This record gives sequence, structure tokens and C-alpha cells, in this order.
Amino acid sequence: MIPRYSQGQISKIWTDKNRYEIWFQIEVLVCEKLYIDKKISKKDFLQIKKKGKVDVEDIQKLDRKTHHEVIAFLNSISKKIGKSARHIHQGITSSDIIDTAFSIQLKQSSEILIKDITQLLKALKTKAYKYKKTICLGRTHGIHAEPTTFGLKIAGFYAEMERNLERLKKTKDDISICAISGAVGTYATIDPSVENFVAKKMVLKPETMSTQIIPRDRHANLFSIFGIIASSIERIATEIRHLQRTEVREVEEFFSKNQKGSSAMPHKRNPILSENLTGLSRFIRSAVMPMMENIVLWHERDISHSSVERILAPDVTISLNFALNRLTNLISNLKIYPENMKKNLDLLKGLIFSQALLLVMIDKKGMERQKAYNIVQKNAMNVWKSKKSFLETIKEDKDIRGILSDSELSKLFNANNYLKKIDYIFSKIFGK
Repeated sequence: MIPRYSQGQISKIWTDKNRYEIWFQIEVLVCEKLYIDKKISKKDFLQIKKKGKVDVEDIQKLDRKTHHEVIAFLNSISKKIGKSARHIHQGITSSDIIDTAFSIQLKQSSEILIKDITQLLKALKTKAYKYKKTICLGRTHGIHAEPTTFGLKIAGFYAEMERNLERLKKTKDDISICAISGAVGTYATIDPSVENFVAKKMVLKPETMSTQIIPRDRHANLFSIFGIIASSIERIATEIRHLQRTEVREVEEFFSKNQKGSSAMPHKRNPILSENLTGLSRFIRSAVMPMMENIVLWHERDISHSSVERILAPDVTISLNFALNRLTNLISNLKIYPENMKKNLDLLKGLIFSQALLLVMIDKKGMERQKAYNIVQKNAMNVWKSKKSFLETIKEDKDIRGILSDSELSKLFNANNYLKKIDYIFSKIFGK
């Protein structure tokens, strides 16, 4: 991932140094179990544990000769250990350490992303409660529909992101897998007790059935969840982008003192953070299909998945980490304009109350539904063409005036009527 989107903690997970150190840790644990089982001496085990050191430059230098990264790693480590190194990698295969290490890297990354989502949830909850009863327009098809509250919008994002958190937690456990089963996964050259030992030490679960590799449906599932999280991020970003449009301007991204908008038009204050999140989300989702395709490998193993994972696993997790943190800051510092929400609420001259009128004509006055609908719609369409408000228009309709008084009509045209169940909805989302 390019430095622009890379944050320190998660980026370190995907460095060659970290990966090689995990490889060595796995190799040491295998040797420890062999020592416990009296298959290698204490002297040899301690020599391996103490003398083995990861030298990234040396490994990469050897890799250019061997064209086999694991062999290069083993040769580099062995040079430092000496004769005792003959016990390293005993009975196991490259995939055993590569795949188990990959599981650890994905687990480490997921743990960071879980923290990121947890922080985002806190920011969303704070905003939701602050604007719980701040009335704004609900829009369907981009058109003014009926009143809602801005807090309720945010609460909806919270509920969605909370589901994402639970999905990621579950999937993190599903990917926290250890496979130490030897060539083609038969345990012919390594006892299953070694796998169980390594798994316990590294807080992983033994793979139920490996071929020679951990089955890639686990990884595809994880990246599918990443894709869903990215889509949730984009949904929030898209909402902010729409609400920041000049003619709407109900919210606005924080604009710092020395920040610049357009290079040509100094007046511009663009929703660049939301647009950036939209782009990052598209990239993250693009990884889902290649990871799905990685499920289909030849027989017990091939390496067609390897290049895909080397590129996408770091870039996707790093991008998602960046996006979640950016979104948290965006939500925390988002500027809200209730006065513009009120102004936009009034733009359609009361048409947003058409359903309220329709329902009272049907439910309380007993009018046949289709007749009531036709009457309300006729008056509503007239408002689009006239300068009169909806209330003024319907007061001139004899079919409506014959069944509804002025006071009854006025009561319908009150946005506060739409707040009645807000507390109930919040209790469903946040608990009582």
C-alpha cells in the first residue's frame, strides 16, 4: 500500500520482517514439541531457539538465487544456528508455516479493524443521541418524502456497523487457523499433536481438514466481510456527499483554517474526505472476487492464490484501517446545520404531509381508499404548479372541507408528529 494510506501499526503486520519472524516462531514451536516428545535434544532445541535470527536482507538475497522464499529463509536461519538447524522444518512443508503465519497476520489485522469499528461506533452513537430529535427530511429516490430525524439517520448507520462488527469478530475466529499437517495434509511425516501444540501456543484452532494448505473459503469469507464493511462506509460517505451539496447543505465536512478547496475556485469547500472514502471502498470491494477465485486450486495445492494474497491482503486491510479511522474523524467533526434542515423541510409547502392527510381521511373519516388517494393526489399535483401551500390548497377542496375542520387539518401539518416512536427505535438499536 502507498504511504499516503498506510498507518504504522497495521502496516508493520505485513512487513517481510514480521512475516519471517512469525515463520521462525512457528518453526521454534514445532521444535519445542519435538523436544518435549524427546525427538530432539534439549541442547539442539535451545540452540535453535537462541541462535536463530531473522535477517531480512540475507533471506531476500538467498531468495534471488533459490527462487524459493521458504528455502531461502531456512538457509539463512540455519547459518546462524549451526549443526542443530538440521531439526528445523522436520516433517513439515512450506505451506504449514506460510499458511499458519498468514492466519496470524489476518488475525492481527482483524483485531485492529475490530478496534477501529468500535471507535467508529462510539462516534456514531454520540452523534445519534445529540441529534436524536433534530427533524430533517427523509428522502426516497432522492425526492422529499416525510420527516425523520438526523439522529435516526445516524442510528441506522450505527446498527449497520454494529452488525459488521459482529460479522468481523465471528470471521476473525474462523480465520484464526493453524495447519501443521505435512505434504498433502496426511500427517504422514508429522504427528497431529504438533499441530495441536502450535495452535494452542499461538491461540489458533487446528484446521479441520487441510489438503496441504488451509482451504481458501475461510479467506474468501473474511474478504467478503471486508467488502461489506467497505460498502457500509461508502453508504455513510454517499449520504454526507449528498447532504453537503450547496443546494442542500444540511451537513458539511469540517474545513480547517488553512485547508484549500479548488485550485481554481477559492470559494469551494468540497466533501473530499467522503469522496476519498468512496474510492477506497470501491478498491476494497474489488478484492472480494479474486479471493473467491482463490478457493479453486488444483488438487491438494498450487500457488495461483499466492500472488493474489501477497498483494491484496496487505493493501485491503491497510486501506480498510485507514478508511475506518478517516470515517470516525469525519463523523466526530461533522458540522450539522439544523436551520437548513428546517428550510428544506418547508420547500414543498407542506406536501410532505400528504400521507398524514390520506390516512386520516381513510381511518378516521371512513372514506374509501382509492377515492381518498385521488383527492389528495389531485391537490398535491396542484401545489407543484401553484404558489399556494398544500394546506391552503386542501382548504379550498370541498371534498376535504366537508369532513375535516381547520383545527384537524392544522394538527396534521406538524413535523413533531413523526417523533412519537423515535425513543422506541433508539431502544431497539442501543438498548434501554
